Amino acid sequence: MIKILFICHGNICRSPMAEYLMKYKLNNLKLDNKYEVNSKATSREEIGNHIHYGTRKILDKFNIDYHNKLASQITKEDVDYYDLIIGMDHNNLYNLEYMFGKNKKFRLLNKKDVADPWYTGDFNTTYKEINEGLDELIKELEKR
Repeated sequence: MIKILFICHGNICRSPMAEYLMKYKLNNLKLDNKYEVNSKATSREEIGNHIHYGTRKILDKFNIDYHNKLASQITKEDVDYYDLIIGMDHNNLYNLEYMFGKNKKFRLLNKKDVADPWYTGDFNTTYKEINEGLDELIKELEKR
């Protein structure tokens, strides 16, 4: 089983969108038994808060269940446990390296930053970028 952890700043917008969209895609492809997927934050700012309403709106639009997820922060144990830790932007990678040192498990979802809808207000663009990145990630992982 490949264990994947998606990371963003607060774990209320991009990383939970990636987590639940990935689970949805894997389930539809009948690949969900090969992967464990979760998401967390680098910061403590949103710990215990629900997913942002903009992300919930996108997930609801596609009937993707998000199980009342609450934001949580990545730990050293997570770094040890997960096989792949995917940041949504270069700041996330910087924070991961600051917190835990360089690690070959850390990478971006896309080759460029995924737009942060907390600042842009554009959850549709974020969804599009994450959706495309996940399709590429699944192709890459299934080639292994």
